[in-house]
Amino acid sequence: MTTLGTPLSPSATKVMLLGSGELGKEVLIALQRLGVETIAVDRYDNAPGHQVAHHARTVTMTDGERLRALIEAEKPDLVVPEIEAIATPMLEQLEAEGKVRVIPTARAARLTMDREGIRRLAAETLGVPTSPYRFCDSLEELRAAIDGGIGYPCIVKPVMSSSGKGQSKIAGPQDIDAAWRYAMEGGRVSQGRIIVEGFIDFDYEITLLTVRARNAAGEIETAFCEPIGHLQVSGDYVESWQPQPMSPAALDRAREISAAVTQALGGQGLFGVELFVKGDQVWFSEVSPRPHDTGMVTMATQWQSEFELHARAILGLPVDTSLKTPGASAVIYGGVQSQGVVFDGVDDALQVPGSDVRLFGKPESFERRRMGVALARAADVDTARERAKEAASRVRVRVPD
Repeated sequence: MTTLGTPLSPSATKVMLLGSGELGKEVLIALQRLGVETIAVDRYDNAPGHQVAHHARTVTMTDGERLRALIEAEKPDLVVPEIEAIATPMLEQLEAEGKVRVIPTARAARLTMDREGIRRLAAETLGVPTSPYRFCDSLEELRAAIDGGIGYPCIVKPVMSSSGKGQSKIAGPQDIDAAWRYAMEGGRVSQGRIIVEGFIDFDYEITLLTVRARNAAGEIETAFCEPIGHLQVSGDYVESWQPQPMSPAALDRAREISAAVTQALGGQGLFGVELFVKGDQVWFSEVSPRPHDTGMVTMATQWQSEFELHARAILGLPVDTSLKTPGASAVIYGGVQSQGVVFDGVDDALQVPGSDVRLFGKPESFERRRMGVALARAADVDTARERAKEAASRVRVRVPD
């Protein structure tokens, strides 16, 4: 039986989120609806999650000693990593000392924050199909890896980054130097290490939201949401939709791969498993042990969004992954570089049938920074996609007068 306390009282159930962007903000709201006391942590002041949590803390989360001091001072029941740039070795120490429970586990957080850890687990330990890959510590090693079998075209990514930062496609030798520089600039932690992947000629890519939650008997079971299709530009999601049509064989294979990877990681919570699909063939790409940016569409499509699923699963509560309606999401970009921007056209966007808008409240806008998302529901995915894109196009971000 799960017991939940009263926030801001001695009986409180306290959850600390490490990373409090737009995804963390929605998790915090879902937790608060269940009476949980929330602590939002981020590297900058007034992050989206800071604006809704009971407590807001600003700290450099890659600094292990500062992270330890914060956790020991706050004494949360659960620590939930929401970004990559965290001192995960310190989380492993604190978990081993019995001072905190990390979601899904400290080991899983460490493995998935680093592309090398999760790729080696999937391909070398579990034998899951992936693209061919090499890890490189220098520009010379990158050239040698490409010439030694990876070939062209290929994809270069920092071992630790998010939202496509530092990721680029190499079409030929002329692109190698620029790709290396971009990877070095885009890594969450400056490590000088990248992964280069051979290109897979896939038909489409999906996110399969996979939930490990307790059933009525108290046993952990794996449940799946309907597959989410998405469009990426330079590794960054710009659109997503649910459900993505798949052959029964491909869907079964996607679920097998996702179950194998998440079971190996262990713990409880929602995982965003990224997969490439061609016909009935499926390849593993990446996994995030937390809500996924492409999964924002579930705020329109599912009875329980990915954020509610994550909150329930980590607290030991039952989950419902069923689809309510087809739907889609489209990103609203900043378009300008400024602090305290204003948004015009939200009223026009909401006149699109079946639409909704989420503005994240980020204190500073950049040209390619996600500042919001348009959501839409419809009787079919194609209509939902058109509605989401139309709604997003009507929101205009500008510098205030």
